[in-house]
Amino acid sequence: MVTETITLQIPQILYQRLVNTAHAQRRPIEEVIVHALQVGSPPAWDDVPEEFQADIAALDKLDDNSLWQIFRSCKTAEQMERYDWLLERNSSGNITDAEKLELIKLRHETDRFILCKAQAAVLLRWRGHHLPSS
Repeated sequence: MVTETITLQIPQILYQRLVNTAHAQRRPIEEVIVHALQVGSPPAWDDVPEEFQADIAALDKLDDNSLWQIFRSCKTAEQMERYDWLLERNSSGNITDAEKLELIKLRHETDRFILCKAQAAVLLRWRGHHLPSS
């Protein structure tokens, strides 16, 4: 394959994400950049709520095995039952103040969990993996 050399200025944040991906995949930065040019840049995380951005951004640095673990992770039945029970108590107006705080905490944890799973899936697809359909 014939190649050409160019000098290109890119935003620091995009460069850092490409470097993180290269390190995580143990691939040369040049390979990652060529891949990005072929399929697009790494999936963005800056459109998620600000409170979750650091968690989502940290996924860029993970290797593929770690991303697969996140993608395959599940909440336990007990966690989901407790969450559902608190939601029911809240909707019926029978929730205590302590339960409201617990529900807020669980809702935040669940939102983070779902966003991380989704971002792990997108990153794995971007890195060339085929994900099973649900």
